[in-house]
Amino acid sequence: MTRPARIYNLLAVFIPVIGVFAAMVLLWNDGFGWTDLVLLVVLYAFTGFGVTIGFHRLFTHRSFETSEPLRVLFAIAGSMAVEGSVITWVADHRKHHAFSDEEGDPHSPHLGHDGGVKGALKGLWHAQVGWLIDGENHGRASAHRYAPDLLRDRAIRWVNRTFPFWVLLSLLLPAVLGFLLTGFDPWGALTGFIWGGLVRIFLVHHVTWSVNSVCHFFGRRRFDISDRSTNVFWLAIPSLGEAWHHNHHAFPTSAAHGLKWWERMADPSALVIAAMEKLGLVWNVKRVSPEKQAQKEIRRVAPAV
Repeated sequence: MTRPARIYNLLAVFIPVIGVFAAMVLLWNDGFGWTDLVLLVVLYAFTGFGVTIGFHRLFTHRSFETSEPLRVLFAIAGSMAVEGSVITWVADHRKHHAFSDEEGDPHSPHLGHDGGVKGALKGLWHAQVGWLIDGENHGRASAHRYAPDLLRDRAIRWVNRTFPFWVLLSLLLPAVLGFLLTGFDPWGALTGFIWGGLVRIFLVHHVTWSVNSVCHFFGRRRFDISDRSTNVFWLAIPSLGEAWHHNHHAFPTSAAHGLKWWERMADPSALVIAAMEKLGLVWNVKRVSPEKQAQKEIRRVAPAV
C-alpha cells in the first residue's frame, strides 16, 4: 500500500471518530434537533444503500440488472459513503470471497494472530479497520484481476476517477442542507455537517466493517460451507441486511441475503430491490429456491438411543 493511500485510510477511519465526540458535546448542550436527525437518517440510508445495493449486490455479485442511470446513481451513492472508490471496493470484496478466511483474504479476523483473547482482539481489530491501514498483511486486491468488467465500463470508470469529488460532496451536502432547512442559520450548517456528515460517515463505516469482523466471529451458521461467516440478527437492520452474512457466503449472487421469511423482513436492501423490481427499475433479480437452500443445509445427526 502506498504512503498516500495509508494516510487516506487513517484519515477516513479516525476523522469521523472526532465528529462523534463533537456530536456528543453538542448533544450535551442541546445542539441536536429534528433537522440533524433527518439529515443523519436520510443520508445514512442513501449512502448505506449505495454500498449494500450498489457496490455489493449490483457491482460485486451482479445480483440484478438495471439501467445505466441507476448504475451510476448507485455508484455515486456508494462513493459518498467514503469507503473507497467503487472499483477498489468491488475488487477487495471479490478477493474476500475468493479467499474467505484463508490466506489472501484482505480482512479475515482469523488470520495473522496466535489465538486466545489477545489474538481474537487483534483479529477483530484487523478485520474492522486494521486491514485498511496495513494492507501488507494479506494484500489489497488488484482491480485488473478482480474487477476487469468495471474497468471496461466507461460510466463506472468516470465515477471511480471522480471519487474525491463525491467525498467532498458527501461532507458539504449536509452542511448546505442544514443551512437551508434552518432558515439560513450558520449553526444549522455546522450541526448538519457534524451529524449528517461526520457522524453519519462514522456510523456507515463501522456498521459496514462490523460485517467483516463480527459476522466472521460471532453468530449462527445454517449452511455447510468452508469459511467461518455467520448470521448476526441484531446487526441486520443497521447493516441494511448485510449481517445475514453466512447466508450471503452460501449463495453470493442472491439479491436477498435474508433467506427465511423473517430474515427477509430484516433485509432492507432486499426489500428495496424487490420494490424496484415491481416498478420495472431492475430486472433479472437472482434468488435462491428453498430446494437449493436445503441442499446446502448442515445435516444434524440425531443422537443414538
